[in-house]
Amino acid sequence: MQTIQTHEARVAIEPGFAWDGQDAYLFDIDGTLLRTRDRIHVDSFASSVQRVTGFEITLSGILLHGSTDTAILREACKQAGIPAEVLEAHVEAVLEAMCSTVEKRRHEFDLVRMPGVEEMLRHLAKRGALLGVGTGNLEMIGWTKVEEAGLREWFRFGGFSDHFPVRSELIGHAAGKARELAGSGASICVVGDTPRDIEAARANSLPVIAVATGNYSFGELLKFKPEVCTSSLADLLAHTQAVQ
Repeated sequence: MQTIQTHEARVAIEPGFAWDGQDAYLFDIDGTLLRTRDRIHVDSFASSVQRVTGFEITLSGILLHGSTDTAILREACKQAGIPAEVLEAHVEAVLEAMCSTVEKRRHEFDLVRMPGVEEMLRHLAKRGALLGVGTGNLEMIGWTKVEEAGLREWFRFGGFSDHFPVRSELIGHAAGKARELAGSGASICVVGDTPRDIEAARANSLPVIAVATGNYSFGELLKFKPEVCTSSLADLLAHTQAVQ
């Protein structure tokens, strides 16, 4: 498993925020934990819709980064002029077809871990933190990526988009699971690479670590005033170890 290397190290931490002292963390997958260099997941939308409904769709023009699979599917179908009642009648079958497609082709995945991911997970786990994922992926697809990247052992639970087209709702659901496991008063932090991750955290009154390893730069993410903004998880960990 390869790891992507980054550029200039940049870290900004809100004074007084103990970024590695939270009780639980919700990690986004794509752009945060790993990057997918194939089109298996992306192509599963169009192939599954065509197989189930006979309609043709495209994801061209749709913002994918920070979105959810269920929201992307609905937007693509609307863009293609597929009647809402047709989609509603077949949406579960389409989602099942997407998962089936990915499962059959999982051996073709071309994944790379983002810098410092395993080191960060190990660091937080040693400090007693509960680790989960909060992702726009469907559950089966999300866990498959995490497994193929060799990271599944770190995570105990997750929040996915199967029943939550709105990202803030899936984060809220995952936060609820975290509190069931870690206690009702557990402090929970979101870790993600897009403005939508930050917005979803804010909607649930949760702090956020924004990581510029996806499609948004450090400067773009910093404008949304996350508690932590870093060029990579490796840089955040190195910065913290340097000042201790």
